[in-house]
Amino acid sequence: MNQPITGYHQDEHGDWVADLACGHGQHVRHQPPMTNRPWVLTEAGRRQHLGEMLNCKKCEEEPSK
Repeated sequence: MNQPITGYHQDEHGDWVADLACGHGQHVRHQPPMTNRPWVLTEAGRRQHLGEMLNCKKCEEEPSK
């Protein structure tokens, strides 16, 4: 289920996690060549991606209410 990014925080290892509108988090790592997200390395880059939609796997796993 697609959810907009509302903010970011770093996990215990210093990796960036996108905070999603649903309340879940999703890692947004820059690990070339598998994942190319250089924007996550700067505050301006992260700010530019606020509101971008990410697929929340946790929402998809939750049973329908």
